[in-house]
Amino acid sequence: MYIKALTINRFLTLIFCILMFSGELMTQEIVQWRGPHRDGKYPATGLMKSWPDGGPTLLWHVDGLGQGHASAVVTDDRIYTAGTLEETGYIFCFSPEGKLLWKVPYGPEWTESWPGTRSTPLYMDGKLYMMSGFGHLFCIDATDGKKIWQVDLFTDYDGRNIKWGVTENLLIDGDMLFCTPGGEKNNVIALNRNNGELIWSCAGKGEVSAYCSPLLIKLPKRRLLVTQTANSILGIDAKNGTLLWSHSQTNKWSVHANTPYYQDGYLYCVSGYGKGGIQLKLAADGSTKQEMWRNTSIDNRMGGFVVLRDRIYGSDDSNKGWFAVDWKTGQDIYEGTMPGRGVIIYADGMFYCYNDTGELALAKPTSSAFEKVSSFEIPYGEAQHWAHLVISDGKLFVRHGESLMAFDLCKP
Repeated sequence: MYIKALTINRFLTLIFCILMFSGELMTQEIVQWRGPHRDGKYPATGLMKSWPDGGPTLLWHVDGLGQGHASAVVTDDRIYTAGTLEETGYIFCFSPEGKLLWKVPYGPEWTESWPGTRSTPLYMDGKLYMMSGFGHLFCIDATDGKKIWQVDLFTDYDGRNIKWGVTENLLIDGDMLFCTPGGEKNNVIALNRNNGELIWSCAGKGEVSAYCSPLLIKLPKRRLLVTQTANSILGIDAKNGTLLWSHSQTNKWSVHANTPYYQDGYLYCVSGYGKGGIQLKLAADGSTKQEMWRNTSIDNRMGGFVVLRDRIYGSDDSNKGWFAVDWKTGQDIYEGTMPGRGVIIYADGMFYCYNDTGELALAKPTSSAFEKVSSFEIPYGEAQHWAHLVISDGKLFVRHGESLMAFDLCKP
């Protein structure tokens, strides 16, 4: 009888722990760079497959965000972004209807060539995380903008700035926050996201950072952190910071601003200025790599790419066109006729292609072409069309300089 009662108690305790753990996971809302998996694919459904003349309905727009290239961060009940007013960076918080709830300064921001905020805030469990172009990394309360902690990656971790200001869209795994100071000693680090304290430091190859936003690969026996520094792709054990491997990837300006992508044992990284993409085959535990192929057709500088049904889609860096490349072989499948180079994301069977002249096109991937279905010109804002698009709750969010716009993707 005693043994049976003990067994039942243990069983009930196990069920309670599972429910508590599941509940904790369910409360963790993460909103990050380029969608839930950092791959430019958004899980929206019921979106229009073509747009009326002039584009989808503009629900609202706000101005006064200042200079910058940060995207929107859309949670269940708030919208955040960042911008630079004069020489100071700000985090802005809006209601779902576009009403400004608050804005708070976070410190000096980049005002030299291509001025403004470089990165997009990261949201997790009621906190926002952000890195400025001067290497100030901070955490604020997403409710009211009050600062929780801050570190200076240059003075605290021997980080070094780069030609156009350090740029990184931060990455979180559990309580670890990953970033790249680019120091000779503290090249890539993991901080405790709750208090900013150092968990581990990796010397990498001792190169400066390269505008890259890292990727976390969850393998059966290891979590692998992949990022790029000035001349190298790095594979790092995310648990302890051990550098497992590096692979050469160089271009004219040491700019590698696209997030890597992993699928079924293979890793793809792409850089601009004519360098193009490379595929690496990873060992099952992520400890080694082997180069499989290179392709220079897609060499997008910072607009990303989308992998869909064993094809890689994206634009090149010299306005030649939009390409589809075979994931397995690296061979070109076709070249699209849409003009310009730019940002690409995907949702509900369609591509959203936002080029650097301000045209936003809805395109359908077919077996032989980028089939442009509809397009319109972004009506507000100024300067570069570099901010990445965001889709949430049936809405398309477009940041262009001082303006943020919300378009209805479900109704004409």
